[in-house]
Amino acid sequence: MKKKCVPLFFFYVLLSAKLFGQNPYYPDSIWQTKKPGELKINAALLDSAVKFALQNETQTDVDLRIANLKAYANEPGYKIAGPMKPRGKPNGLIIKNGYIAAQWGDVKRVDMTFSVTKSFLSTVAGVAYDAHLIKNVDEPAGDYVEEKFDGEHNAKITWRHLLTQSSDWSGCLFDQCDWADRPPRQGGIDEWKNRKLLEPGSTFEYNDVRVNLLAYSLLQVVRKPLPIVLKEKIMDPIGASPTWRWYGYENSYVPMDGLMIQSVSGGGHFGGGLFINTMDQGRFGLLLARNGKWKNQQLVSEKWIKMSCQPSAANKSYGFMWWLNEEHQLGDISKNIFYANGFGGNFIFIDQERDLIIVARWLAPNKAGEFVKKVTASLGGK
Repeated sequence: MKKKCVPLFFFYVLLSAKLFGQNPYYPDSIWQTKKPGELKINAALLDSAVKFALQNETQTDVDLRIANLKAYANEPGYKIAGPMKPRGKPNGLIIKNGYIAAQWGDVKRVDMTFSVTKSFLSTVAGVAYDAHLIKNVDEPAGDYVEEKFDGEHNAKITWRHLLTQSSDWSGCLFDQCDWADRPPRQGGIDEWKNRKLLEPGSTFEYNDVRVNLLAYSLLQVVRKPLPIVLKEKIMDPIGASPTWRWYGYENSYVPMDGLMIQSVSGGGHFGGGLFINTMDQGRFGLLLARNGKWKNQQLVSEKWIKMSCQPSAANKSYGFMWWLNEEHQLGDISKNIFYANGFGGNFIFIDQERDLIIVARWLAPNKAGEFVKKVTASLGGK
């Protein structure tokens, strides 16, 4: 039986609220806060969770250029090709029933969010899917983007394979090659470069070059810059600030209908990606927690959200660029929680069952599960 992102009783809660005239709260330009007691949250336990986040700052270098150069030093020819900026201090939001229950640090600071960008990219793919620009995620991507999927192996790759990072696509894009992204730390690079390719869909492999291929392929489908699609279809309707930016690389401009358009990156591995503040990530998290609906608008289909949260064949802990807690990677908390996860300790945790969103920036990654457990404990559960 397929895993469902949203327990059935959650729909009953929303339905009952609607019947009794208590529509779920969504923030306008001013985001309302409520005291923990008003939301049936244990204030002392919630305060303890916030202190834990503040006390467990990531060890990632404040100068993120240095952090990247250290992290990817074993990648042949590695270079930073997109914008970067120094990171801020730990900050975050805890949102319950749409209201801000707690916040810490500078939640309006715009920071790099690294691979959290992938979950935004997945949502743009959902917009394309809902508009029938992608008819079926199990169709070969080469049916839409012929020039990047030539050859017997690459021709087999579907949109699903790209979305679940299981394509083992072989090639280079914007001077970055798949084999140079996270090669084995032991053994010769030539051996890895000339390895036998794995059947698409069979093996999960985190690879930013292939994520950038997904972004490039979506650009060919929607035929306008992906940041404009995200702005018009998602960020403006949810009331996001005008401060966020989505970057590609200095050499990732491609011709599109007579114009040169930048193909954006799916993270900050080579620089670029989404630069965004915590408040805007909270709004995005609330949209996903409410199954793609914002007030009276269905911005991305409930069907896409459910598809995004299905465990993939190659990795039960990964859906369409969302991490899943299917196998309790976060510890002894609900396996229905799904989350975006970025380098340096950037997270958006979504618990639809509790109508709970947690945004944490620059939290030590190995403390993420313990932190979420402390928050959920304040609500009286795992």
